[in-house]
Amino acid sequence: MADLKEKGCTLLSTTTVSLATNTQTTLYTVPAGKRCILSYAILVAGADAATTDIAIGQNGATTDFLTTTNLGLVNAEFDAAILQPIPGANVLLSKSYAAGTVIEINVTNQAGGATNTVYLYGTLY
Repeated sequence: MADLKEKGCTLLSTTTVSLATNTQTTLYTVPAGKRCILSYAILVAGADAATTDIAIGQNGATTDFLTTTNLGLVNAEFDAAILQPIPGANVLLSKSYAAGTVIEINVTNQAGGATNTVYLYGTLY
């Protein structure tokens, strides 16, 4: 685990995501021979998205990192939302994704613009 600590959290991807349609958008695919632990994502809004719901996780289980979350406070262009699981106990559980895993954002209840940027952070090991 010392190797994991030394590498730390880094920006994995920058993706334009539409909050104007209910859709899934690929944020990142874990490289061959690696595993990935997600830390958080930052969504920078292109417009008011206050009634939009999103979730983040692997393809087929798009809520396994961030459960369906309402962007209620994201109500203006350039508002930034830090998206991260909130611990319900004393341990913050994340997932370790295998090589080839596609990580997606799932937009439902769309009500935002088409030019939002998601910065995804995590650790590869």
